[in-house]
Amino acid sequence: MNPASALDTIYYIMLPENFSLSRNALHIDAAIPLPVQKKDKDASDVFNPAELSQEQILSGILTVLAYDKRNEHIGYYRSLLLKARPDIKKELSEAAILKAKNEDWDIAEEIFAALRGLDPDDMITVLNTALFFDERANSYRRLNLHEDADAYDNDAFAYYKMAMDAEPALPDAFFNAGFFYLKQHNYRDAKDCFETYIALTCDIDNSTLGENGTYKKERAQEIINNINSQNMDDAHFKAAYDLISSGQEEKGLEEIRLFIQSHQKVWNAWFMLGWGLRRLGRYEDAKQSFLEALNCPGGNANSDTYNELAICLMEQQNYAEARRALAKALALESESTKIISNLGFVALKEGKIAEAKKYFETALEFNPEDKIARAQLEALA
Repeated sequence: MNPASALDTIYYIMLPENFSLSRNALHIDAAIPLPVQKKDKDASDVFNPAELSQEQILSGILTVLAYDKRNEHIGYYRSLLLKARPDIKKELSEAAILKAKNEDWDIAEEIFAALRGLDPDDMITVLNTALFFDERANSYRRLNLHEDADAYDNDAFAYYKMAMDAEPALPDAFFNAGFFYLKQHNYRDAKDCFETYIALTCDIDNSTLGENGTYKKERAQEIINNINSQNMDDAHFKAAYDLISSGQEEKGLEEIRLFIQSHQKVWNAWFMLGWGLRRLGRYEDAKQSFLEALNCPGGNANSDTYNELAICLMEQQNYAEARRALAKALALESESTKIISNLGFVALKEGKIAEAKKYFETALEFNPEDKIARAQLEALA
């Protein structure tokens, strides 16, 4: 929510001396105006002291904490909230995580903002905020809303950086940031994060870390070994991704070809080559690159390789092979609306309208916010 719009949903009141609220009366400083949440956020609300509830004040305070962090009375509002609800941090954290899991993104974002306002020094909240924006970006990218996804990735990066700069160091910040960098194909920084995580936890006994902590150490080392064995932290590899993703495909292709000259069995490199070629509309060359990726160790375990191959095959009007490639992609990622929608596009190109509708309807069942599937169904109505 826009901060200005959010702050429009509250008003400030001055309470008379000795005013109390319900049986759980708050000790209120009558000299400081209190933020009160309007009962109807779209209405003007005429203040009636007899109808004022403690919840209105607490909701108003949460709005200030989320959107008006420079408020001169914010310290007082924090103390008032914590006195009224000592477990409020735990309650809000659980609510934010639940809302994020249910993809109620706007509400979750508002709750995380309130949590940061309540305790700005809590690095766990900062890390959870990074994870929230990271997952929100992933969700938007699955819907092909790439500009929105990039914006939320930028937010995630900012909060990961804050968490990694924490003192004392927060090991989980580096572990989770490592996966964020992997998603960005930034293998050099991903490797640094996982190495830092291992360094920070190396003196901690596995029995103290617990099963999850032991898994994280083993997983971090596995990823480091994989990056090392395939030289994916190479400068040419990173440059290729940055150039292709920013629309400089020809320059990116030059970089990835330099990498492939000495690393011919790295499936990610062939995938990146195919990705760049496909973006340029060179579908036959792209197809051959994706086939090379599938023949490399680990290449056939990635659904995106089959999905990209299918796009090339569709463009070449080879619909039967495209369908087979998408079936393999779906076997690896059964709830991917991107893959399901592409099966719908294959059916459309084959003139199978009823079948195409079923695929787009299925995509919407998995994700009702999928704009591509919805648009196709509306066009076919």
